[in-house]
Amino acid sequence: MDLTGKAAIVTGGASGIGLATATALAGAGAHVFIGDIAEKEGELAAESIRETQGKADFVRLDATDQESINSFQKQVLAINPEIDIVVNVAGWGKIEPFVENSPEFWRRVIDLNLMGPVAVTRAFLDGMMERKSGKVVIVASDAGRVGSLGETVYSGAKGGAIAFGKALAREMARFNITVNSVCPGPTDTPLLAKVPEKFRDAFVRATPLRRLGQPSEVADAVLFFSSDQSNYVTGQVLSVSGGLTMAG
Repeated sequence: MDLTGKAAIVTGGASGIGLATATALAGAGAHVFIGDIAEKEGELAAESIRETQGKADFVRLDATDQESINSFQKQVLAINPEIDIVVNVAGWGKIEPFVENSPEFWRRVIDLNLMGPVAVTRAFLDGMMERKSGKVVIVASDAGRVGSLGETVYSGAKGGAIAFGKALAREMARFNITVNSVCPGPTDTPLLAKVPEKFRDAFVRATPLRRLGQPSEVADAVLFFSSDQSNYVTGQVLSVSGGLTMAG
């Protein structure tokens, strides 16, 4: 897949699925802008891509803060005024019974997993609409398709992100902008490493392929939706979950 000459935004690109996605897009020829709150890790991620002859810049981004999003947009467009691909990867959650959640926890989960993709996508849509070309990819979760025990509000936020993507796909079709979602199952990321081992083992046992996913395998799906190979695909949801959730 060839993304030469394209420019891409990847939120949450400093680690895990975001880093794998940024690396994959840059490897296909795109100029990647990594947005993340982790400044040191983000700078290192961009540097690692440049060391392999890829094009990458790090720009600090807090996807839960509108002022940060505005600053990110301004800095990115100053470097490259035409953004072709927006990939929303930044997300967060933890396993905890719903009745033990605090309202502050609800807000943090919703702001990052739902409102983050909404606000970041909006920041870069105008240029795509003017050029009548663009790709938007939302990295959601199968928790948003079928629900996940101990991740009630997270499931709701990811389900909202999936629905947002489908509705936006309808609105943007006349501008030749596609919007699709990738739903990872349990994936070997730094976030999952913080989950108690008993839960990780349970995920593996419940997965037909009997292993965790790798960030690069999720990135492959994002790369497809970011490329010309998916030009006639929009409003779709692709699970990358080793068969854990075979949702219709």
